[in-house]
Amino acid sequence: MVRRRVASFGYAFQGVWSALKTEVHLQFHAAATVIVIGLGLYLGLARWEWVAVAVAIGAVWSAELVNTAIETIVDLVSPEYHPLAGRAKDVAAGAVLVMAVAALAVGLLIFGPKLWALLA
Repeated sequence: MVRRRVASFGYAFQGVWSALKTEVHLQFHAAATVIVIGLGLYLGLARWEWVAVAVAIGAVWSAELVNTAIETIVDLVSPEYHPLAGRAKDVAAGAVLVMAVAALAVGLLIFGPKLWALLA
């Protein structure tokens, strides 16, 4: 029982790694994550700010991984173009866009005033 639970974590990490190696958008999110964490360390974010940033990062990564899974399944079951397959992919990509815009808003609210103060 415990081995299966541990193995499931391995499969999950394998899935993240596989997506990270093949998905350009996820690679962009990974680079953005590194930059945001570095900037947060440099600016000395408060605990609540780290919470907001961590939730935003996790939500964007999760949305991108779900989008990748949906695209993969759609490609498997509908290798040729079908309007409903296209719609499913577009809606999944739209979910990533919505979350990325929300994460950008979090970033602007948290980092904006701190960066503005540095520039002023």
